[in-house]
Amino acid sequence: MFFSLFPLPFVVFPFAFSSLQQKPIIVKIVEPKEDSLYDVLFGALGLTGVMVLVAVAAAIVFGAVLFWIRSRPQE
Repeated sequence: MFFSLFPLPFVVFPFAFSSLQQKPIIVKIVEPKEDSLYDVLFGALGLTGVMVLVAVAAAIVFGAVLFWIRSRPQE
């Protein structure tokens, strides 16, 4: 039973939907802006610069804490 009705949708549906009027699909193709070498380097250095500044600030704080601990008089 299943195999005898299987091709029915493939035969009936194309004829049923072919009479419907479809609106055309209009696609506007816009060329993407090309990134220059400056844009790529500036973006990479921006992220790297933030990470370097965080690392330098953490190193200064860590060094200051170590210096403060070592400079205290021994009890």
